[in-house]
Amino acid sequence: MQGKSGGEQVHGHAYRGRFAPSPTGPLHFGSLVAAVGSYLDARAHGGEWLLRIEDVDRSRALPGAADSIRRTLEAFAFEWDGEVVVQSQRLDRYHAALTRLRLDGEVYPCACSRRAIAACSPVPAVDGGLVYPGICRAGLPPGRAPRAWRMRVPDREIAFEDRVQGPVQQNLARAVGDFILLRADGQYAYQLAVVVDDAAQGVNTVVRGVDLLDSTARQIWLQQRLALPTPTYAHLPVVTNAAGEKLSKQTRATAVDASGGCVVLAAALNFLGQPVPPEIRSGSLRDFWRWAIATWSVARVPAQRGVFPG
Repeated sequence: MQGKSGGEQVHGHAYRGRFAPSPTGPLHFGSLVAAVGSYLDARAHGGEWLLRIEDVDRSRALPGAADSIRRTLEAFAFEWDGEVVVQSQRLDRYHAALTRLRLDGEVYPCACSRRAIAACSPVPAVDGGLVYPGICRAGLPPGRAPRAWRMRVPDREIAFEDRVQGPVQQNLARAVGDFILLRADGQYAYQLAVVVDDAAQGVNTVVRGVDLLDSTARQIWLQQRLALPTPTYAHLPVVTNAAGEKLSKQTRATAVDASGGCVVLAAALNFLGQPVPPEIRSGSLRDFWRWAIATWSVARVPAQRGVFPG
């Protein structure tokens, strides 16, 4: 699909955003909310909106899911700019970035298994894992072979201003510790892939779910070490089920039904604090998007982590 020219200036450049779903299943309502929010923010600024399939973790990708997501977006009349980028076709770019970090001494080999890390009784990390206690930071233990490559992190605050959640600060050493960029199974980590791809695609504004808020400091640190620009960020509240769990394949989220058209899109907008008039909910998709782009306001998005739709 053809890109649009011009657009509001962000960091001195025209706005460029993206939607980057993981093909672990069909598009569910939580993912639709993220798509709607990122799409409207881009179009309301006269900017571009890219589509990227984040399938770098091949163990989680479901055959046919990427095509299903794309068809659902098309059925809701989303229009993206340029070709769809697929992470599994860009491994050479991640290899080049990791090689640069190795040459600069920013990463190191790690021989630790999850069991070995847990045996050190580390504190819980912000992402649900364990803070890496630095076992291999000064070198591999004698007789141990490397399993993964880890990024060195500083013992200091990384701060940024989120357009929805407000000021955010995180000390990487205390929140996660040195984090993995190349896993023991030979797959590149999400943190590295997303940083490389955003820079390569010229993405300067990221609008995504708040479940990724705790990853942002790691991504900013990687951007700094690779001398890449840092986008602005807006983290939208995620949709939860009645138990307070984020909608996902693991929580058995059902596929969104595109035949619902404007009614389904209106529910997503309402979730994001943008009430939709009855005449727009019952109108055409073309009229819906025209109205939604004209009235979108990120300031009305709730500054919350998770919301159960009422």
